[in-house]
Amino acid sequence: MASQEKLQTGTVVANKMDKTVVVRIDRHKRHRLYGKTIRVTRRYKAHDEKNECRLGDIVKIAETRPLSREKRWRVVEVVVKGDVAEVAPREIGAHILEETRAAAEAEAAARAAAEAAAAPAAEEAPAVEPDEASSAEAAAEASEEAES
Repeated sequence: MASQEKLQTGTVVANKMDKTVVVRIDRHKRHRLYGKTIRVTRRYKAHDEKNECRLGDIVKIAETRPLSREKRWRVVEVVVKGDVAEVAPREIGAHILEETRAAAEAEAAARAAAEAAAAPAAEEAPAVEPDEASSAEAAAEASEEAES
């Protein structure tokens, strides 16, 4: 009697290992008490002899003898080639972070340049004579007394 080969279909979620891919298999089951449909996800390491699987591929895997401590499946065929972005989310975030930092540095440099330009102008301005300064202080004190 020939043994029936167990086949599953899933999506490749990782392919960074040599000749190994991680395949996610989703199945839906109903909660026995509440009847709500629940998605159950299993991740299997599968042997990919030719390293042909890419992220997002839908593959058919078959159960096989143990190939390593965690590998008990092998890739039979690539059913559909996946369409995944070439840029990883971390790279996108890093790019935005670099742009933000560059803009902040440019703004700080512009502010420093404006302050540096304003400093010599303040030194060249005529100094306030003591008589004018004392009259300005007296006017401020008078307005405070009037308010109270």
